[in-house]
Amino acid sequence: MSCKIEELFDLSHTVAAGLFAGKTYPWECLDGIADFIRALGPTLPEDRFEKRGEDIWVAKSAVIFPSACLKGPLIVDEEAEIRHCAFIRGSAVVGRHAVVGNSTELKNVVLFDNVQVPHYNYVGDSILGYKSHMGAGSITSNVKSDKTLVVIHAGQENIPTGRKKVGAMLGDNVEIGCGSVLNPGTVVGRGSNVYPLSSVRGVVPAGSIYKKAGEVVKKRSDTVAL
Repeated sequence: MSCKIEELFDLSHTVAAGLFAGKTYPWECLDGIADFIRALGPTLPEDRFEKRGEDIWVAKSAVIFPSACLKGPLIVDEEAEIRHCAFIRGSAVVGRHAVVGNSTELKNVVLFDNVQVPHYNYVGDSILGYKSHMGAGSITSNVKSDKTLVVIHAGQENIPTGRKKVGAMLGDNVEIGCGSVLNPGTVVGRGSNVYPLSSVRGVVPAGSIYKKAGEVVKKRSDTVAL
């Protein structure tokens, strides 16, 4: 099952690559996002980035709509777009060319370059890989209903996270269909697709199509983008 950092992400596509150093699984990075931003922000080149508030660094080439709400710690990388009424609650890295759309909410996340969360999405305690896309209204659920610690269910293996809050880990080039819910501790491997209106939990292998619970099929080799 594709759970490890090197299996999910190409770290050349994020300004936050250093956050992953020395770690095996991506959810191990969640506790360190805020401190990482506070350390990296002051080192960003002043000719390309500007400080817009306490612990907020925004690329001069990024497009920020006036109605967006930005709270630190936060880095918005070059040519990203933060659209109308987006709400970034802090501890967020928004990658190059990423889109945070209408009424989308982010909290304690890393969005790799070219990620799109463009319409009514909630993304919390999650990491979204290069060119991953969440369809309109799809969300990450980051807390279990019984409030117990999140465990990653990877086939026959159960991997404890030690965390109460874990959203979703989406590998590079993942497509999430509209209206889907990614339950706490969901991991979707590189190049996989999730059908609209899905309720997903556990690990979806790389290069797969998630149709519904119990029906996950392998993509044809000529359609997999890894």
